[in-house]
Amino acid sequence: MKKDLHPKNYRFVVFKDMSNGYQFLSRSTAESKETVEFEGAEYPVIKLEISNTSHPFYTGKNVLVDTAGRIDKFKKRYEKKAN
Repeated sequence: MKKDLHPKNYRFVVFKDMSNGYQFLSRSTAESKETVEFEGAEYPVIKLEISNTSHPFYTGKNVLVDTAGRIDKFKKRYEKKAN
């Protein structure tokens, strides 16, 4: 196996789903300036817009939370052209 193949900054990170507040601990090289306390320890936090706890495919719900208003912008833009 090659020497020094893996990154040096591989560490534990908390991923947080911003739509429902769900958090889970995993390992990552992703950079973060923010930290959060998780199960009694301090970890860097990576904020997600969607995870398996809020994604319609996994939850069985057909409603997707549109945090950026993209759906409304799309409908406004193409509503004029349809008429």
